[in-house]
Amino acid sequence: MHILIRPGHLILATALLATASFGAPANAPKLPKVPSKPIAVKKELLFSDDFQGATPDKIWHKVVPTFVVENGVLKGTQTRDKTIPAADGKPEVRAHAAVHGLEIPTKDSVVEAKIRFDGATMIDVEFDDRKYTGAHYGHLCRTQVRLNGVTIIDERDGNMRNDIREMRNDPSKKEEVAKLLQGRQVTYPAKFETGKWYNLVVETVGDEMRVTIDGEPVAYLKSSGIAHETKSKIELGVAGKDGCFDDIKVYNAEPVKK
Repeated sequence: MHILIRPGHLILATALLATASFGAPANAPKLPKVPSKPIAVKKELLFSDDFQGATPDKIWHKVVPTFVVENGVLKGTQTRDKTIPAADGKPEVRAHAAVHGLEIPTKDSVVEAKIRFDGATMIDVEFDDRKYTGAHYGHLCRTQVRLNGVTIIDERDGNMRNDIREMRNDPSKKEEVAKLLQGRQVTYPAKFETGKWYNLVVETVGDEMRVTIDGEPVAYLKSSGIAHETKSKIELGVAGKDGCFDDIKVYNAEPVKK
C-alpha cells in the first residue's frame, strides 16, 4: 500500500460541465441538484495504491479480465466485447466490461481515483455485497463515467433487483418496470477528453451518493439501495479499450453534520 501522489500527474479538464441541466433535452426529467459541498467526512484511510510496486497488492483480485499494471497505472481493457452463444456443451459467455475487485467492507465511504480514457467508453466504481441475494450478483450501486456524462445507479433496488430483472423479460410489464425504476438512476451531461487524467471522487453516505471530478460536483442520487449496510466489495470497471486508474484511495466516512 502507498499514499504517494506524484506532482503534476493530474491534468485538469478544460471542458468539464459543472451544471446538471446544461445540454439536457427540453423534455428530459429534471435532475436533482448536486450538493455544492461534500456530503461525507473522510475518516481513516482503509487502502491506497499508486501502482509503483513490481507486483499488484494482494488485495486486488480479478473479476472479469483483463486488468494489468503498466507504466505505473492500472489499465483495464474489455476483451469480452461480444456475446458468444452456448455451443458444443459450453455455456453462453455474455459481453461484459473488464472488472477488477477489492475486498474492502464499507458502509459509508469516500473513494478517490485518477481516471483516464485511452479508448474506453466507460469507467466505473461499483459497490457489491455477494452475500446479498435480493439483487443479481449482489450488485448494490455504482458511478459510471463516460466521455459525455456521469451516471449514478441504485442497482439493489433498481435495475439489478431480482423481481425487476424478471419482469423486464415480459414486454407486457414494460410500464410497470419503468415506474419501479423511477428515481433509481440519474445521468448528468458532461464532457471529458481522451488521454487526460481526471480526479474522480465518489462519496457514499447513508442513501446518498455524490460525485465530483477535478473538484467540481457533477452528479448526485438519493435512493434506498445506496444505504445497504455492508458494501463488502469495491469493483473498478472498464468498457472498451482502454481505461486507466491511478492513486486510488478508500476511506471510511461519516455524513457531514447538518
